[in-house]
Amino acid sequence: MEIKRLNIIITLGFVAIIGILIAQLLWTRQAYNLEDQKFNQKVNIALLEVVEKLSGGKTSFAENPVQNISNDYYVVNINNEFHPAVLEHYLKTEFTRFQINTNYVYALYNCHSDKMMYGKFISKNQEPPNYKVIQFPKHKNLVYYFSIRFPDKTTYLISSLRFWYLLTFALIIILLVYVYSIYTIIQQKKFSELQRDFINNMTHEFKTPLSSILLASEALTKQDQVKENPKLQTYTSIITDQSHKLNSHIEKILNIAKNDASGLSLKPQRIILLAFIQEIVNTVKQKNENISIEINIDSDISVIADEFHFSNIIYNILDNSIKYCETTPIITISSFKDSKGLYLKFKDNGMGIPAKNIPHIFDKFYRVNTSKSDEVNGFGLGLFYVKKVVKQHNWKISVENNSDKGITITLFLPF
Repeated sequence: MEIKRLNIIITLGFVAIIGILIAQLLWTRQAYNLEDQKFNQKVNIALLEVVEKLSGGKTSFAENPVQNISNDYYVVNINNEFHPAVLEHYLKTEFTRFQINTNYVYALYNCHSDKMMYGKFISKNQEPPNYKVIQFPKHKNLVYYFSIRFPDKTTYLISSLRFWYLLTFALIIILLVYVYSIYTIIQQKKFSELQRDFINNMTHEFKTPLSSILLASEALTKQDQVKENPKLQTYTSIITDQSHKLNSHIEKILNIAKNDASGLSLKPQRIILLAFIQEIVNTVKQKNENISIEINIDSDISVIADEFHFSNIIYNILDNSIKYCETTPIITISSFKDSKGLYLKFKDNGMGIPAKNIPHIFDKFYRVNTSKSDEVNGFGLGLFYVKKVVKQHNWKISVENNSDKGITITLFLPF
């Protein structure tokens, strides 16, 4: 069901982005067409103003003298006598007034022969030249018309719409990032499922021979020959203890794999903190007689938590403090309150953790490479499980190195 829902979300997201991109392209095209029409209108009005000034205000045209021959070419049928310098002055004046800031070419034609008499390219960036006389033929009763061409019109229109094109480009980038992200998520999901299936199959395959070893070791301990021989008793107890430890690891891996798929099932209840921790400490001390654990917790403090998972958190923290200690383990468990919540601290005298490794210690299968790593059994799942339970309870956990030796793990339980 989750995969089907994920596929639907991915498809809808992809369709939505494609739809937005298509709409953006259509809007950009429409904006370009509108800008083109606006440019043509401004040019027509500007050229009509030039005609008005060249004719001295005496225009009597039956039809519009400005003809748009092609997209960037205009012909003005003025049929009048005028000088190129005057025409150029009026063109610059009117184009500036109507904010037509692009390069253009103008040319004068003989009205009788349609022969070009004069032409010039005008750039918006060129410096005004020193004044010089324009050599222009002057004949009696000779009249002219002129033409205007904008060679950079397309570039000019695109530059005026650069915001639209930048927005379209940004949408294309977003689409590519979305596709790449979805591809990465799918690949990660496949890898996660493959990893979970492998762990489940591997641990289940381990359970069968392990059960046989435990049955055989229990049968051995009941044999008279073993009971009478201290060495055999030691060996069988080692086999039994290590088999139980391995079984515990396998169960932990199975629980992690199961919880990855479905999440933890919590049964919150009120727990008297001091009595609860004291019972766990007593159990830990039975297995490790040489450790020292001091508890500084008020007897009236209670918390709401899942009893099973909360006890596992404390067991894991204490177990790590004992395993990663090169001397006699000394652990202090303390608590204090403020306006935000309850802080439960576990301070030890262990080896400590390099600062660069602290952000990763809650990652699955992560183990800090120390001199004790090879001696300590484990898969790097203990603190991952602790973090998962803490997160499920909406608590927080942090780790810091002590100023002298060891680390302090702090659980924060908000009110």
